[in-house]
Amino acid sequence: MFSYNRVSIIGYQTQPVTIRQTPGGTSVTDLNIAVPYSFKADSGEMLDGKGFHTVTLWGPMAEVAGKFLRPGGQVFLSGRLQTDSWQDEKTNEKRSKTKIVGLDMILLDPKDGQMKAPDGARQLLQCLNRADVIGNVTRDPEMRTTTGGQQVLTLGVATNEKWKDRASGQDKERSEFHNVVIWGALAEQVSKAIRKGNRVFVSGRVQTRSWETKEGSKRYTTEIIADTVSLLGAANPAVTDVIKTEGMSSSRSNDFAMQSPPEESSQDVPAVESPSLAYASEIKPEDLPF
Repeated sequence: MFSYNRVSIIGYQTQPVTIRQTPGGTSVTDLNIAVPYSFKADSGEMLDGKGFHTVTLWGPMAEVAGKFLRPGGQVFLSGRLQTDSWQDEKTNEKRSKTKIVGLDMILLDPKDGQMKAPDGARQLLQCLNRADVIGNVTRDPEMRTTTGGQQVLTLGVATNEKWKDRASGQDKERSEFHNVVIWGALAEQVSKAIRKGNRVFVSGRVQTRSWETKEGSKRYTTEIIADTVSLLGAANPAVTDVIKTEGMSSSRSNDFAMQSPPEESSQDVPAVESPSLAYASEIKPEDLPF
């Protein structure tokens, strides 16, 4: 079953870029990107905030960032969410951190430096923080009500990634588990219609928050704050009047020529088996720093 896991951000690098070399000679760096945003408080007042995102770049992309990206530089980055887990050597607790593995990068500053922020054009300075995933729901939705009376729902969505390892030639697979938070009226609809095992499309912004454990240790979690949730694989009454299944044959033609409907026809659309896709990884196992 195919899935999708993509994040796009526009933000500002907060520190000098440091390039590391893996034992196999591949360049790698971790960017720390600040993304400013505005949000409406419960009082209705518009407030400003900023989120911080770790973006890992490999190979030539890391080398370009090391050469041209400076602290304060604005950059567009697109990639996939990846959560790495490990066991703390001191406490034996399981720890995890979610980052963006970069797939695309565009440096946005002009060659002669950044322009001055325009007066009275606050909306023109908005940046980008967008996550889109297609995957399967891993648990039934959990609804709760905040002390302020707002409905908030949490949802688990799993995506998977398949690739062919270039060094060994073996097929590899990795699953990612995304925490999704949904507010308000959308949360109520999700709680009524979506259950474990359903396939969904989720779109929203990535947010990392922190808290302290009882022992005083600081912990972090990364969530997708969703403003769009679509139940996939479900019939939609909005399009039933334009869907025509008459005259469909088991052998699919390469063109879209209109066919005259026969006197008797089936109302069932035949299932189509999707082909399996794979790509070759540029990263060798011995290059991974963990």
